[in-house]
Amino acid sequence: MSAKQIQYAIAAVFFILGGWCLIAPQSVIDLTVRPAYRPDDAIAPLLVACFGAQACIAGVFAAFSVFTRATFLAYGLAVLPFFAFNYWFYFVEPVFNELILLDAAGNVVFVVMCAWGYAKLSSAPDSRNPPAA
Repeated sequence: MSAKQIQYAIAAVFFILGGWCLIAPQSVIDLTVRPAYRPDDAIAPLLVACFGAQACIAGVFAAFSVFTRATFLAYGLAVLPFFAFNYWFYFVEPVFNELILLDAAGNVVFVVMCAWGYAKLSSAPDSRNPPAA
């Protein structure tokens, strides 16, 4: 798999999970938030949709940027706090049900793909200018 294909895998996670939030925000709330924490005000789906829109924008950046080793490293490190979020709101303050593990799985994909891309470009002759495909 090339560095560009790894970027596309990262982008796909953003597009799939973010797209779900953008297109069907109430479904995300109904399927992932435990009943005791489900909001009933109209702003909640809007906020989830906004979150999804931001994720889709991140997917565009992931798909169409030129990643260097530093980019893969930064993306991988930036994802790490999200594991704390998943842990806290599933185990400590159980706002989310088991479907939050989809988010955690997406984060694992991000970290693995970032490590793979970093390693792939580390072995490239000039990792500052990776091959396009």
